[in-house]
Order: sequence, then structure tokens, then C-alpha cells
Amino acid sequence: MYIERTLEGFLKKAAGQFPVTLVTGPRQVGKTTILQHLSKDERTYITLDDPTLATLAREEPSLFLQRFKPPVLIDEIQYAPELLPHIKMAVDKEHKNGMFWLTGSQQFQLMQGVTESLAGRVGIVNLLGLSLKELQHHADKATPFLPTKKLLQDRLKISSPLSLQDTYRIIWRGSYPAMWLLQEGDGWGDGDNGDGEGGGYGDGRQPIKSNGADRDLFYRSYIQTYLQRDIRDLANVGDEGTFLKFLRSAAARTGQLLNMSDMARDADVSVTTAKRWLSILEASGIVYLLEPYHSNVTKRLVKSPKLYFLDTGLCAYLTEWSSPETLEAGAMSGAILETFIFTEILKSYWHNGKRAPLYYYRDKDKKEIDLLIVQDETLYPLEFKKSASPDKSMARHFSLLNQLKKPVKEGGIICLSETLLPVTGNISAIPVGLM
Repeated sequence: MYIERTLEGFLKKAAGQFPVTLVTGPRQVGKTTILQHLSKDERTYITLDDPTLATLAREEPSLFLQRFKPPVLIDEIQYAPELLPHIKMAVDKEHKNGMFWLTGSQQFQLMQGVTESLAGRVGIVNLLGLSLKELQHHADKATPFLPTKKLLQDRLKISSPLSLQDTYRIIWRGSYPAMWLLQEGDGWGDGDNGDGEGGGYGDGRQPIKSNGADRDLFYRSYIQTYLQRDIRDLANVGDEGTFLKFLRSAAARTGQLLNMSDMARDADVSVTTAKRWLSILEASGIVYLLEPYHSNVTKRLVKSPKLYFLDTGLCAYLTEWSSPETLEAGAMSGAILETFIFTEILKSYWHNGKRAPLYYYRDKDKKEIDLLIVQDETLYPLEFKKSASPDKSMARHFSLLNQLKKPVKEGGIICLSETLLPVTGNISAIPVGLM
């Protein structure tokens, strides 16, 4: 069953503006599904997962495009980069928008080929797993997150409250569409026990609930596919077990400053190998590196990025939390909540076709602000806290931004409070359900 996605609106615009539209993102986030839904059977669908078709596309790209004429949807284009120059020639000949829709799961080599062959002819968008607003049936109203009073009030109108238990069920389950079904449900429970607390919207609709799929089986299969296919294609990893150890080490460090030496030591590989493997995780949409905010005014800012896993369910599986309850009570509880909030904000930008202007702040005195949203040279600071009773001390480092000599506007503490409340005149306590 199909779950409405925020990216649909932007994809329609891109198709009307560019002859080629490329949707990138990790495996199993719904790239093909959303494009097939929008195409309404009006374009030919080809997957290069089929070895025969992939071989034809690589060895006879001109013949391939003669056989499969636009409008066409080509899935997993990274398996036949030889097609890209021929797609360029086709669009330069026809000069029509919406001719080719492409998907790709590996941004590393794919993006190099796209930028070389299709510059100026392609609209590129990133898709991640389901956002909270998509799970709450409000995909079309999910705007890029900004902690201004007006936008927070707008989000309040389309949000359903999340309890502590609800939040960690969603985090533990993850955001891959295979974990969820579009159906009327009684809340956020696992579907097989009906213990979700839920909460409707006043119009009869309920949040989408998980479909009872075996979560461990899904992630075990996902990792096996990822290791055997993407890693095989992106790098020559001699020992898959060692790479898996590195992957688990990365998952255990979500929400932390990147420390390559520690990660290399955990996996018993060189720092050079660890750097290469991390670039593979980033290229295949498993992790995101959040860069620190830099200013010409101060030189006291830390320059290392922060590491975030892009799916909390995969992260929780790799770090072996067996249930939402053990995850919530465990040592990773705060870090994985931070990861969930960050990825929701990232999705709010990417799924609207926008660059995510997101950074973090940390100085040499280890004073940190979890997130800075930078829009029009204005800073919007945010803290992420596993607390139901936030106070202004949690935002005490916001004042450090004054030294950057940039406008600083509304900020927020995103937390487990039940309602949207003012903390100070310019800082709000923002319930995680508003994400």
C-alpha cells in the first residue's frame, strides 16, 4: 500500500522544469515506489537490477535507448553509467522536460557521472525514509523546519502528541516504508499487540501504525544485501565481517563527534581504511556527517563533523537493542533521540527539494549547541533534550552566538514536553511530535 510522501510536490515541479529527474537515497526508502506512483503507468519502467538489461545498457547504450524510449523510468542507474552520455544526447535532441526519471542508491560514483554528463539538464533530489509527518498523514503540509512562532503554530495544527513510549517505538522500528502500512490503526504500536497509545487528529484519521513485519528479519536481510551489493560495488572489502564490525562501531557513535582513530581501533583497521569505509557509508546513505558552523569572526570552533545514522531503526538493530523499552532505558537513549530529531529536520528540507542549511556549534571549551539552522545569514539555535520539563538553563549556550556577529532569532529546545510552551521570550519548548 502507498504512503503519501512530501517529495511528491517537488518531483512534479522538477519534472516540469528538467528533462531528467534523479532521485537518490539509501536502498528501500521508496525511490522507485514514489516515481511509479507519480508516473501513473504513463512511462516505461526499467530496472537495471536485471543483469540482462544492465549488460545491454552498459554494452549497447544507444540500442538500449532505442528499445526503451522516453518517457521512461530507469531504476538503479548506477549499474550502467555508460547510459548517461546517451541520455544527454537524447535530451539535447528532443528538448522536452520529463523525458527521463532515474533512481540511484550509490551517490559516490553516480553523482560524478551525472555532473559530468547531465549538468544543467537534471534535477537531483534526495529521499530518506518516512518522516513523522508522513506517518501522521500530513506529507503535503510538511514544510522545512524552522523554530519560528508562526511555523511552530502551523505544525501544531497537523501534529499528534507522542508519548515517551510512542517516540521510542518509532525510533526502534525505523523509517523504512517496509516497516509501515497505510491503514487505519489504533496508534503507534507494533501492530501485533495493539498496545499503542495513539491519538487521532479530530477528523477520524489515525497515525499510520507498524505492520507487524519482523523487524529483526528485515534489518538482518537489509544489512546482508547492503554488504553483498553496495559494498561490493563501491569498494573491495576483503573481509565483510570486519566491515560489519566497523558499521556497528559507527552506529554506536551516532550523535557524537567523529573520531576516526577510535573507529579504526574498534574494527582493527588502519585509519586510512576507516576513512575510506566511512566515505562508503556516507555515499550509500547510511550516515550523515554534520559539519560545524564556521565564522571568520572566531577561530575557537571545533572543526570535526558529527556523525549521525540516517535511520534509527538500523542504528538500534546494529547496536543490539532488543526492544523499544530497553532502548529507552539504555545508554544510547539520549543519543538516538537526538539522531531521530536531527534526521526529521533533515528530511523536512530534503523532502521539499531544498538544501539543508544545518550545522552544529562547539568551541574549544566544549560548549556546544546541538543544531544551528542558518537561513538568510540568520542563526536559529536548537537543543535536543530527553526531558519533559525543559528550562532556560538548557539553552544557556545560545548566548555564545552573539560573538559571531550574525543575527540570532528564535530558538528552541526540542524535547518530550507534552505541549508547545515558551521558555523565554525567544526560546520555545518544542514537543518531539511537532517534528
